[in-house]
Amino acid sequence: MSNAAELRAGLDHPVIDADGHWLEFGPVMEEALRKIGGEPAVRGLRATGERVRRALAMTVAERRAEHVAQEAFWGAPTKNTRDRATAMMPKLLYERLPEFGIDFSILFPTAGLGIPRNPDSETRVATCRAFNRYQADLFAPFADRMTPAAVIPMHTPDEALAELDHAVGELGMKVIMLNSMIERPVEKGPEASEWYDVIGLDSAHDYDPVWQRCAALGVSPTFHRGSRGRAFRMSPSNFCYNHIGHFAAASEAVCKAIFLGGVTARFPQLNFAFLEGGVGFACLLYADLIGHWAIRNRDALAFTDPANLDMELLGELAAQYADEGFQAAISEGRGIGTRNGPATTGQLDELDDYAACGIEAATDFLDRFVKPFYFGCEADDPTNAWAFNREFNPCGAELKTLFGSDIGHFDVQEMAGVLPEAYELVEDGKIDHAQFRRFVFENPVRFWGEANPRFFEGTVVADTARQVLAD
Repeated sequence: MSNAAELRAGLDHPVIDADGHWLEFGPVMEEALRKIGGEPAVRGLRATGERVRRALAMTVAERRAEHVAQEAFWGAPTKNTRDRATAMMPKLLYERLPEFGIDFSILFPTAGLGIPRNPDSETRVATCRAFNRYQADLFAPFADRMTPAAVIPMHTPDEALAELDHAVGELGMKVIMLNSMIERPVEKGPEASEWYDVIGLDSAHDYDPVWQRCAALGVSPTFHRGSRGRAFRMSPSNFCYNHIGHFAAASEAVCKAIFLGGVTARFPQLNFAFLEGGVGFACLLYADLIGHWAIRNRDALAFTDPANLDMELLGELAAQYADEGFQAAISEGRGIGTRNGPATTGQLDELDDYAACGIEAATDFLDRFVKPFYFGCEADDPTNAWAFNREFNPCGAELKTLFGSDIGHFDVQEMAGVLPEAYELVEDGKIDHAQFRRFVFENPVRFWGEANPRFFEGTVVADTARQVLAD
């Protein structure tokens, strides 16, 4: 029996992997997508990862000259050949899950992560449609222990709605992965410039119909997007420089947008997950959002409103403490920011950045941020413990963590070592057994089960999940 299996045997609860990965086998997948979606689906598949392939074919000098980032190389297990096979063969993964101490696993793709990012509308939609059918058929025999995530394109609400209806409504898929940080061209500006649509705030489209459909279908929006090769992660020679923090940065962008855009205020019944970025960034974001609200809410802006500057008092103080030049400028109203109105506020109709959130007190963040947001955490991340530190987190909050194994990718050298690594937080006294239970079991159950109470029916964790949802 593996150490992970022994650890699992000593727990009084199941273990749910909220973010495992399977490795698509290219020749088989391409043939399957050709049969399902025809040549448009194949073209879309081949376009996926082209940016990475092109970058790796360049020299460091060529990447530096074209401002192209060093991309990942050797990204899948090889020395541990059995683990490599496990990631590629669902039947073998199903057989080995007990060895890993995992009862049930939500599986995200690898190459499929990039399918919804394809800028070409025809092939993007066709490839997502075919890939989801391929996944649904591939994992159907193993539904009691694992389920795949449908990939949902988000370039427009209409294409998202269509694929939600197909993947969830027709195929019966229970997990969805929405695209975010969508590259859009700048209408006026330098050629080839672009901006990133973070969906929840200042978007090119109204995505409320997507959130409405998610609620109606009983699925929880999940984001699994990175930011490697963009902005400050553009080293032409060092992959780790580009990789460290890139999931957290992308997760923060969409999480912050969904919150400040008022999505959680308008759709309080929805849960949202941000995977593989950890919870450290979320603890900082949560505290920063509260801190900024305290000094930038509608009432607090009175402290910086130019209309509230007492010019008479300022003039008296200048006469007593400043030279003649300073006094003259004050008397003429120059250089002191006394003007107010649209010209000094960026033409905003609403000055309160938190207006869409409906925040009246700091404790409202518990309902708008803490309750609906879940954060995917890998086993080896020591900052996972921060989520449970109620003394540190404002309003005594515990942020919601989701245990993610990340099996199938380069950062997992031994699949059977993931659960014991996560449990080290308990052994080191950083969290207790009840908190570990929430991390690896209760939080995943609530994330998916609150939206769809039947999510775990027919699985090996059905009875215990039902008990959690009944509490």
